[in-house]
Amino acid sequence: MKIPMTTASSPTPAALRAALGLFATGVTIVTTRTPDGSMIGLTANSFNSVSLTPPLVLWSLGLKAGSLQAFLQARHYAIHVLSVEQQPLAERFASKVVDRFDGLSFTEGLGGVPLLPGCAAVFECTSKSQYPEGDHVILVGEVLACQHDATRSPLLFHGGKFYTEHPL
Repeated sequence: MKIPMTTASSPTPAALRAALGLFATGVTIVTTRTPDGSMIGLTANSFNSVSLTPPLVLWSLGLKAGSLQAFLQARHYAIHVLSVEQQPLAERFASKVVDRFDGLSFTEGLGGVPLLPGCAAVFECTSKSQYPEGDHVILVGEVLACQHDATRSPLLFHGGKFYTEHPL
């Protein structure tokens, strides 16, 4: 049975966003330090693998993001794949809170980048390349270190909502 598909010559941003929202993703927090030592972090779901050899990952950031210059200038950053218990952390790093690290415990990784505990996985990266495309910049990082905890289930995002259980 063939399923009819609607076509559009040019989708509106709202229609494209709604369609992309049907692709379930994991939830990450990306952290770095500025040259003056300030800690920067944000929630992102644009994370993806690129290559195993060399070990490369990517994520993207909007051109209007307040933290854009910090990430474009960063030599190192960490990508944290959040566990189901970390939904409040995802919401905090997606909010307009000025100091997202206030009261949080963390360790320091490569380049002094803050590493958050309790994640399903953490990738410590050096900035490899950056590609402006449309209204975002694609940032490719070379993974210098990674850790994971297979006992932690990942936090999921689909259709504008967080999911802490895997639907069957």
